[in-house]
Amino acid sequence: MSPDLILSMGQKMLEMAFILAAPVLLATFLVGLIISILQSATQIQEMTLSYIPKLIAAYVVVLLLGAWMLNKLLDFTKELIVNIPVWLR
Repeated sequence: MSPDLILSMGQKMLEMAFILAAPVLLATFLVGLIISILQSATQIQEMTLSYIPKLIAAYVVVLLLGAWMLNKLLDFTKELIVNIPVWLR
């Protein structure tokens, strides 16, 4: 295995991790931002108020996009397994 191949595989792994994590992170970020704005507007400074909505948002995103995320991960895994004989030459 050449160093270029290893770097390419690492880059593809990081891209896949970003693609899979981005929807959940974006949803929790937006919910946290909305809760922070509401807390500032109402002057309710409860630190634990944002945790439950963030958890619910993450759960909903995984529920809605879980099949897509799993298919992306399976496609990536299949590509890796199929290419093992090519890389070992």
